[in-house]
Amino acid sequence: MKKRIFTTILFSLMAISLFGQNKKNPRKVNTKTQKSKTAISMISTKDFSKLPDRKRLQTICKSVSVLDAILSQEWEYRYYSYDRKWADHEEVFEMRNGSGDQMLILFRDEGCAINGFAREYKQQDKQKLTRDLPPIFHEFMFGEPVQSIGTTFCLWSTEAGNWKVGEIGSFDDNSGEMLNIFDGNPQTYVNWATEYFEESYKESGIPLKTVTEIYNGQILTKQMVLSMVEDIEDWKKLEADLDEIGYPYHFN
Repeated sequence: MKKRIFTTILFSLMAISLFGQNKKNPRKVNTKTQKSKTAISMISTKDFSKLPDRKRLQTICKSVSVLDAILSQEWEYRYYSYDRKWADHEEVFEMRNGSGDQMLILFRDEGCAINGFAREYKQQDKQKLTRDLPPIFHEFMFGEPVQSIGTTFCLWSTEAGNWKVGEIGSFDDNSGEMLNIFDGNPQTYVNWATEYFEESYKESGIPLKTVTEIYNGQILTKQMVLSMVEDIEDWKKLEADLDEIGYPYHFN
């Protein structure tokens, strides 16, 4: 995934100039929708009391990455992805919206760190944003690829449900938009993906039942996959994606 993320940095810069795509390429951003989502978001750096503990957060990250892998076999058009073999004892979740915004979440046995970057928002003093950041997260927050991506906001946790932030000068950081997906409600993903992926799913829509089953960690079957999409072009590729995410499946 490290190679992927360096590629993502270049891809995001290119996407800025190619803003606005057709339905076959779902990577687009609806500003009106983003603003409405931010307005009703319950999770942000201003109020992260409803951000789930890191174990539940990790489960949600894997779930939405599985769903994206089903709806888009082309990795570069996905919004969410997950690599359980980022490094020794480290796993990473990535969000990228195709217009330069990006979020990376590091999962370690000792804790979790979130780095968010919103292109249209002013970057604050990173030293202040990371004040009291535990040393176990320094390589992630101050090394690559985070250093090249940038930092608009960050949060971290070393204990279950005990999230922390550094010194924040302004809460105008787009964290509400990026963290909204982590409310743990499968309907939140259905609402978002219905607009984002447009015609990538069945005409009947993205089934809440299947999304809920994946949120609950149920073993993925062909029947579940085909309840979302008409067909999968490359089942072996999907299996490889699921192995990379670390999600159970049984397609026989």
